[in-house]
Amino acid sequence: MFLAPIAAWLMWRALTGVPLLPQVELSDDAIFWLPGILIVLLLGVVLLGPMLMNGRSPHVLIPPEQIEVGFDDVKGLGKVLVEVRHTLSVLQDHDLYRNRMGGTPRRGVLFEGPPGTGKTHMAKAMAKEANVPFLFVSATSFQSMWYGMTARKIRTFFKQLRKAARDAGGAIGFIEEIDAIGLSRGGMNQMTSHDGTGSTVSQMMNQGTGGTVNELLIQMQSFDEPSTGEKFRAFFRRQWNQFLPPHLQKAAPTPEYTNLLLIAATNRAQALDPALLRPGRFDRILHFGVPGNIARRELIEFFLSSKAHEDEVDSEAALGEIASATLGYTPAMLERLFDEALMLALRDERTALNREDIRQARFEMELGLPEELSSPEHEVETIATHEAGHATIAYLVGKGRKLEVLSIIKRKEALGFLAHRLEEERHTQKRSEMEVLIQIAMGGMAAEELYFGESGSGPAGDLISATNAAVEMVGSMGLGGSLVSFRALDPGAFGGNLVARVLADPHGRRAVEDILATQKQVALQLLKEHEHIVVALRDALLEHRELIDTDILEVIRQAEEAHLTSTGPIVAGD
Repeated sequence: MFLAPIAAWLMWRALTGVPLLPQVELSDDAIFWLPGILIVLLLGVVLLGPMLMNGRSPHVLIPPEQIEVGFDDVKGLGKVLVEVRHTLSVLQDHDLYRNRMGGTPRRGVLFEGPPGTGKTHMAKAMAKEANVPFLFVSATSFQSMWYGMTARKIRTFFKQLRKAARDAGGAIGFIEEIDAIGLSRGGMNQMTSHDGTGSTVSQMMNQGTGGTVNELLIQMQSFDEPSTGEKFRAFFRRQWNQFLPPHLQKAAPTPEYTNLLLIAATNRAQALDPALLRPGRFDRILHFGVPGNIARRELIEFFLSSKAHEDEVDSEAALGEIASATLGYTPAMLERLFDEALMLALRDERTALNREDIRQARFEMELGLPEELSSPEHEVETIATHEAGHATIAYLVGKGRKLEVLSIIKRKEALGFLAHRLEEERHTQKRSEMEVLIQIAMGGMAAEELYFGESGSGPAGDLISATNAAVEMVGSMGLGGSLVSFRALDPGAFGGNLVARVLADPHGRRAVEDILATQKQVALQLLKEHEHIVVALRDALLEHRELIDTDILEVIRQAEEAHLTSTGPIVAGD
């Protein structure tokens, strides 16, 4: 309707022969000055255009009907989902909670936890269930090269969030990785230099970061700021009241309640400015942790429901094995695991994944792709002996541990590896169990020294693992002859590195060295007493290159039987 008169006018000018554009007569010397003016105008547009457009909000508005995930697609979050439902119920029925019960609805919720634990997924599901617009923005997109534009973008985002909430009766805003604009202002004050030049830069960084945080704090207090129309009506009301006697004056109307919820996500909640975390801003902090065994089982069944798989994968034994083997996996990692398993099935020209596909996909994700490596025979024998030493110690002292794979096939930087895990999920460890981990790590070095008289570069990675475990015992668990916790000390120059703090302390270093030396001697003695197992595993590795769980146990069983046969039964008095 709006364009119809314009179209009719253009049609009339075309039919009557009147030029569509007005004719402009230029002087003869226009060829000299017109290009310069056009260039200046073009440069103005190029230079000023990006700056003016830079103040726009960088968010993406997603209508609820375009969001594909709901609460039925949120699995493995347990109590977090219960709390989210409760928060959402207040958003949907804020009138009951606010006007009848006298409560103050939550306006800000912080999702914190490791990457891939479902924070963004949950926020989208909330918008879908509430049937309100979802304004998604990455905190890094607020940043700008123009001074003051970061704060302007933040103001514009909150303005658009309030507008969407008023238009639709509610809205959910989501800021991804809020630590990019919400770092603690106190932390920036420490970034000073004593060389006479860096302090100015530090002050500028502090002012920039502080200004961004200040703007964010202000905007989180402005959820009920009047709209532009309400501001104009209030202005005219005040002007009109000046001409009226006091008894006829009317107060400006109170701004309407804006029904919105701001959600922010981060994996660095401890680094955020404390002012952001106080009540009235982010009223609730919900932790999205790595799922436990029960939650992983729920996630596995959910992901498998949409993946083509063979019936054997649905068995209780298979599901339990997958859940147990994926300790430490996030929901995103689990979904990626099944996608990689489908890729392996497709590679073999199959249309459904099986248990072996899942196992191989897990090894490729955790350890890398297998590589062909041409090594001299004596080096391969050294690697096989090294890995056999690990496996022998793990079998002898690793109570409750499952030996999954023993391999001398190169993956990433590892020339060989032993994959083992607890059969049951544990959240605590005893001293003896920590010592077992160190003994297993020392098994490779002990085997090399036992059979070759010396060790080489192979144990380098093992020593890192063993040292970390010993440092935890000494510096964190009070198992090194002192009850002092090095975690309670000021990180200072070490930047929170526990290993650096413990090893820098003379007593702590001696305690770590004593633990490592003692457990290495235990491993060496065990290997001497069970040489037949080491030899059997070494020879099997040299022949097959890789042994899978039951294969490892079968080699050990045969070695034990052969050893008993050769030595005969032990008779009392011998």
